[in-house]
Amino acid sequence: GGEREPAPLAAAGALGYALLGENAGQQTHHGVLQTVTVVLAAGLAGAVPHVARGAGPALDHLVRRVLTTGFAAVCFQPLYNAGELRHQLGAGPGYALLLLLLLALTALCDAVLAALVLRERTHHPFGPLLRDELRGLPHIGSAVCATGAVIALGVAVAGLWALPVFCVPLLLTQLSFRRYAAVRTTYRQTIASLARATEIAGYTPHGHARRVAELSCAVGRELGLSGPELTVLEYAALMHDIGQLSLVDPVPDGATALLPMAEQRRIALLGGAVVRQTGVPSAVATVVERQADPYREQPLSARIVRAVNAYDDLVGECATASGPLSALERLRLGTAHEYQPEVVESLARVLSRSRPVPGRKG
Repeated sequence: GGEREPAPLAAAGALGYALLGENAGQQTHHGVLQTVTVVLAAGLAGAVPHVARGAGPALDHLVRRVLTTGFAAVCFQPLYNAGELRHQLGAGPGYALLLLLLLALTALCDAVLAALVLRERTHHPFGPLLRDELRGLPHIGSAVCATGAVIALGVAVAGLWALPVFCVPLLLTQLSFRRYAAVRTTYRQTIASLARATEIAGYTPHGHARRVAELSCAVGRELGLSGPELTVLEYAALMHDIGQLSLVDPVPDGATALLPMAEQRRIALLGGAVVRQTGVPSAVATVVERQADPYREQPLSARIVRAVNAYDDLVGECATASGPLSALERLRLGTAHEYQPEVVESLARVLSRSRPVPGRKG
């Protein structure tokens, strides 16, 4: 999912405030309205530096934070202020477990909101987007929720001095995560640059690898691939034509889908051998190697790359307004042996949501 919380410390603090019942042993009296107002004001204040840099506020994330914090406050504050929680659970383990349960429900609420935002922005199906968000919850989402619960429990005993103490672990986690994200971004850029070698050498049309990677990832999300599987799929799609660098004579227009199957397999094996020399995970090389196999023998990622690559090659061959429709029809005619029917239909759904339909001129 692309809607991960960009400010986990702020999110954890907001959740801790929503579930705060006592401050250094003294009962608090803020309710739902005050909680939402404070979180909204803090979010707007935090957006000021972004506006000053001309970046603009992250309104989607701010609205999500306010809504999820309000959800947690609605579940907790009325019961606590009425004395029901203190009477039923006291301050023992049951109270801590209740906070964790409320935070888990809040995390689910946030995942639904994040999937809805992405659905509106990308027009991808809601189900796969929600699955991707739910898969991401055990990572930074669990750290945010755990820190929120610890903040609420710590402030109840030690007062506001507990805030800096309990925020340090999450801050360190955030810094490590950002460093990892920066390394991953650089790694992807390196792979994309390597993939462009076929374009620079004149073996494939400009933008072909990028188009195949973007469409393949969209089809992969449609079919419910997880985040790590989508990463392997993207890398393999970017590098799927790299075997052409080993050819003496370039393939006309780089359209490997129009070649005999034996030649397609030879180029795929050459590409896999090149990929294995780059240090890219072996799973990527496997997809590249097997993209020309009969689809019933391929892993799903290879089936996707094969169908999407063929689509882009066929659209380029048609080069008319009816090119995308003609290309899809030719893929459907090949579903008996060459292309998995479910992949082709997923590709058709992705293309039907795209305006304009992706083709060679991208």
